[in-house]
Amino acid sequence: MDSLQLNINLSFQQLLEVVKQLSPAEKLQLNDAIWDEASEIPVEHQKIVLERKQKSKVDPSRMLDWEAALKKLKS
Repeated sequence: MDSLQLNINLSFQQLLEVVKQLSPAEKLQLNDAIWDEASEIPVEHQKIVLERKQKSKVDPSRMLDWEAALKKLKS
C-alpha cells in the first residue's frame, strides 16, 4: 500500500484501533513517519533538564528508582 487518502473524523481511540490493524512493519513505518520531523527541544526545556541533572549530582538522595517513582505517580 503506497498511498492512502482519508478525510474522516476519528477519535483518538478510533485511530488507535485502526493503527492496531497494521502489520508490525507498517507500524514501524508509521512511527518513522511521525518522528521523522526534526523536533527541536526548546532551550527553556534544555535548561530545566540541565538544572535537574546538576541538582541530582549535588544531592543524589533526591533521586528515586523507577519502582518508587511509579508508586509515587500512582498515589
